[in-house]
Amino acid sequence: MITATFHGQVIARSGQTVYLEGNHYFPAESLVPDTLENSWVRTLCFWKGVARYHHVRAGDHRAPNAAWSYPRPTPLARMIKGHVAFAPGGGVIVSDDHP
Repeated sequence: MITATFHGQVIARSGQTVYLEGNHYFPAESLVPDTLENSWVRTLCFWKGVARYHHVRAGDHRAPNAAWSYPRPTPLARMIKGHVAFAPGGGVIVSDDHP
């Protein structure tokens, strides 16, 4: 099971992440409700498509643009459609719960 925590609170947990380019992409249904807020930031990856960024929130803590998703990925990246990844430097800790 892969878990994402932010300020000590679990914000996502799944055994079905997609590991791509050093990031675990969590299925949207594995996210704790009201954890993400949409951001206006977008970036373009030449092979995955346009990424949409999200602010991460847990209690009174907020990390701007600390998560991203690809709502309409290219055919090469279709496996991450409906998934969210977290920025390593954004304060979110992603860990493997398996010993």
